Amino acid sequence: MLNSDIIDVRATVPDDLDFVLAAEGAEPNRRFVGQWNREQHVAALGDGDLRHLIVQDKTGERVGYVILSGLLDPNLTLCIKRIVIQAKGRGYGTMALKLLIYWAFNHTDTHRLWLDVKDYNVRAQHVYEAAGFQKEGTLRECIRTEGGFESLQIMSILRHELRTDELNADLQIRGIQH
Repeated sequence: MLNSDIIDVRATVPDDLDFVLAAEGAEPNRRFVGQWNREQHVAALGDGDLRHLIVQDKTGERVGYVILSGLLDPNLTLCIKRIVIQAKGRGYGTMALKLLIYWAFNHTDTHRLWLDVKDYNVRAQHVYEAAGFQKEGTLRECIRTEGGFESLQIMSILRHELRTDELNADLQIRGIQH
């Protein structure tokens, strides 16, 4: 689907689901992302409103996955429902985010691209802000966990806020193929 000099993003296939479930449940990830069972992921593969994607490095090794929702939203609002990168600190998450932004605003009619992020996930919030996302507000204590309740930050970027020249220049410099 999308390629850069360090990653490729492609559609998830059923053979990828063991990786997806392992990544989702891995210690560094599980407190930051929702947990689905295999059946939910299988259903997502065939859902026209969702796009389930694998992020892989240039050797073809899977390094993460993404779920987008809202492809059929009449309000042209697309959600990055999940972005999980196993191989941290290599720029894969930042590049995957840039590719998703590029794809959303250049290959769909998306007006608003949004996501939610746990309020204590400062590292991810920094990555999203650097990509142009703005904080919209907080859903206070909206998720019940074993340890109590957690809050989510809602962040978004609108089509007219996108720094298209900067993104396109960065993608050209980085060798993105679109």
